[in-house]
Amino acid sequence: MPAARAASQAAPATARINPGWLVVLAGYCGAMVGFGSLLVFTFSIFVKPLAAEFGWSRESISAAFGFAALSVAVFSPPLGHLLDRLGPRRVILPCMLVFAAAFGSLGLLTRHLAHLYAVFIVLGAFGNGTTQLGYSRAVSTWFDRRRGLALALVMAGVGTGGIVLPPLAQALVAAWGWRAACSTLGALVLLLGVPLTALFVRERPREPGRSSAPLEGETAARGVRSPIFWILAGTLFLGSMSVNGAITHLSPLLTDRGITPAAAALAASSLGLASFLGRLVTGFLLDRFFGPRVGFCLYTAAAAGILLLSSAHSLASGVGAAVLIGLGLGAEADITPYLLTRYFGLRAFSTLYGFTWTAYAIAGAIGPVWMGRAFDATGSYASLLTVLSAGTLVSAALLLLLPRYPTLDRDGAQAR
Repeated sequence: MPAARAASQAAPATARINPGWLVVLAGYCGAMVGFGSLLVFTFSIFVKPLAAEFGWSRESISAAFGFAALSVAVFSPPLGHLLDRLGPRRVILPCMLVFAAAFGSLGLLTRHLAHLYAVFIVLGAFGNGTTQLGYSRAVSTWFDRRRGLALALVMAGVGTGGIVLPPLAQALVAAWGWRAACSTLGALVLLLGVPLTALFVRERPREPGRSSAPLEGETAARGVRSPIFWILAGTLFLGSMSVNGAITHLSPLLTDRGITPAAAALAASSLGLASFLGRLVTGFLLDRFFGPRVGFCLYTAAAAGILLLSSAHSLASGVGAAVLIGLGLGAEADITPYLLTRYFGLRAFSTLYGFTWTAYAIAGAIGPVWMGRAFDATGSYASLLTVLSAGTLVSAALLLLLPRYPTLDRDGAQAR
């Protein structure tokens, strides 16, 4: 009897642990080695090695990132639709396998630019299924009151990757060359991302008797007709163009100004650390304060970082700029999915999120290529970074146009 009583007392305590935290853990690890972390944060490490081996210009190399971003733009809405229809795990796992194989195959790259571009198109087409786009829907079904924190923890995986992967990639390049570095990083995706996703990623079971009922929220068609959606898309577009342009050229910019490659990798790692902390802080603030105001403050910090980077000539100023940009990068990733769930619900969340990724990715293609062209034409990034800083401030101001959160009913419409 005492043993039975103890077991009965322990059961409620165990039941109070939300199984959604295992989904968060899997999303954190998957995002750490996904497209948004592995490709974005290490790209600048490979710019100079590729230019040295093949004689390609920085604009040509940056165009590969642009092709990946455009591929993300095209394939994100279909991926979002599949996530809403099939569920996250059945979409994430195939995307992760293809992404890992494609990134590893860069170790076999030939001197034909078309080969580089083809690989990056594949990386973009499947890579977004490995990011928070894939995991956010599953996580959001498990949380309401603490949804901001849960999403922030998933996206903190991207920040962790930003801390760990740039110095790891630089060390691999220095020790074994850039080809071995690409193959090793591709294998890391398989070892860390695939098993946890397969084991734990799932949506919360539906309530008994409601298994065929739609989730709360707007349909995709009604969502994309809302001015709120277009404000969010415009904010992402301007922020993405500026931030991606800055971070993909961070390492070459700093080394051009006399900073060692190892120190430049440290600055990139600092950006990742700030992104990690920014995501956690953003998640904490989103659960307590009005989201658009939180976003305004953090986007403004990113604008200040981009402006500081335009004149950075020391490791200290480079790290300071990277930290400010990283805070804004964390906000950018956290706020969009959170606000989509608050304004439009979960019914077509992944589809709407996919459309915002189209805006994000098109701008993400423009920014790096524009930066590469500016350097090839003038030998400097400074003037363009000033322009991009102003664009980030505009994106911050757009968030202040958003209204209060609506109340969503069970039929998929905003209660009026």
